[in-house]
Amino acid sequence: MSAADTTTPAKVPPPRQAPPTPSSAVAETPRERRTRGGTAVPWALLAPCLLILALVLGYPLVRLVTLSFQKFGQSQLWGFQPAESVGLANFTEVLGDGEFWAVVVRTVVFTTGAVVFTMVAGMLIALLLQQVSGWVKTLINIALVASWGMPIIVATTVFKWLFDSDYGVFNALLSKLPGLDMVGHNWFASGPQGLAVIMLLVVWGAVPFVVITLSAGLTQVPKELQEAARLDGAGAWGVFRYVTLPILKPIIVMLTTLSVIWDMGVFPQVFVMRNGHPEDEFQLLTTYSYDKAFVVNDYAQGSAIALLTVLLLLGVVAVYMRQMLKIGDVE
Repeated sequence: MSAADTTTPAKVPPPRQAPPTPSSAVAETPRERRTRGGTAVPWALLAPCLLILALVLGYPLVRLVTLSFQKFGQSQLWGFQPAESVGLANFTEVLGDGEFWAVVVRTVVFTTGAVVFTMVAGMLIALLLQQVSGWVKTLINIALVASWGMPIIVATTVFKWLFDSDYGVFNALLSKLPGLDMVGHNWFASGPQGLAVIMLLVVWGAVPFVVITLSAGLTQVPKELQEAARLDGAGAWGVFRYVTLPILKPIIVMLTTLSVIWDMGVFPQVFVMRNGHPEDEFQLLTTYSYDKAFVVNDYAQGSAIALLTVLLLLGVVAVYMRQMLKIGDVE
């Protein structure tokens, strides 16, 4: 008998099995992790801001809603007659007015054009700033902050001088081009040309904020990803589309939403540019509501138009919140 036959083989212990995973240890989703700690601390931190907003905006908003459901003119303002509740009569009259819908379409077109030009120009300038030296970037940022900090009334006055029909610098420069004679051209003789000038003013004032914000976002784009995309054969457009743009998407969504809100609320640019009396071709929702309330002295209809404008803006905010929640779930 050999040694191999007499030797008792060693028993190998069975593999140890992992204990069953309790249900509480299941991987949590990002939303569950955010809510696991409770909501008391975030609400406590937001309380001062919410209190200030309630004090500053609460009463005007409640008063706006109240007036929109009443008959309220000069007689009610001075106390000669009591305010009468008219239900939805103000909204029915406003929504049935063709002039109101013309103003809505004009406001949407104006806002769309201003937002598109602002975002495109801001993105191009922010990308160009990444290619210049440090001192050039510093000088451009100083110029952007200076233009952004200029009061709206001052900027509007400057643009009125630039596009003046008799002494405007812009007309003089265009007249130097071959085949163009713009001396004495009145840019505000027609609504589309005048609104284009006002749109240029709005874009000029909004671009600095967009450029500074996008420049800060571009510093967070990993250089390794851009280099890897170039090694894979992507050109400048490919790197921007597949690397830079997805990383900047949350910032772009935020800037676009803020631009829509700001540009739909444009008032002083139109009011000052038209010397306090915007013609029908220059009316936007803000100026139209102002004229109904303080020129025609129909404060109820003016409030109804303002409330409809607020509802439109709330729709924009709802779209923004939905997009941000989608981005948060993906991350």
